[in-house]
Amino acid sequence: MKPDKLVCFAHGKESGPWGIKITHLAEIARGRGFDVISPDYSHTSNPRQRVAELHTLAPSARTLVLAGSSMGGYVSARACRQLAPAALFLMAPALYFPHYDEEPEAIPALCSVVHGWDDEIVPFERALRFAQRHRADLHMLRSDHSLNDRLPELGVLFADLLDRATQVSAP
Repeated sequence: MKPDKLVCFAHGKESGPWGIKITHLAEIARGRGFDVISPDYSHTSNPRQRVAELHTLAPSARTLVLAGSSMGGYVSARACRQLAPAALFLMAPALYFPHYDEEPEAIPALCSVVHGWDDEIVPFERALRFAQRHRADLHMLRSDHSLNDRLPELGVLFADLLDRATQVSAP
């Protein structure tokens, strides 16, 4: 049976499906009545394969939210065209790298990007480029790539996106 509200997380290249950020954000989502899934992509570091696997999984709900961190941000953004989520939440998304260079399409109007000023892996300019191209909300935090030291702020931003997605999808 198709859930009413669902968040589908996509983890980063070197993390797992239930890392610190995803576990924290999943509790916030559950507290707002969302079901939560976080597929394990750790068997491959190929971003295109991860996108294909997410397409095969085909998560759907009346209110679907895709959320991804680093490579998972790229995967979530690239899946928007096929999955048509109500909202997209990207954390330090690994965009505009070789093999991560396709421009995401059909990005929902409800899109938030969170990036650390001191990200040592993905330059913040890539988040700015994506946000500007897709008119996404961009939130810059004094943090590094993991954003783990800013979980409270990350949680507030995520909760706000979930609340707005629920309002937009309300019958």
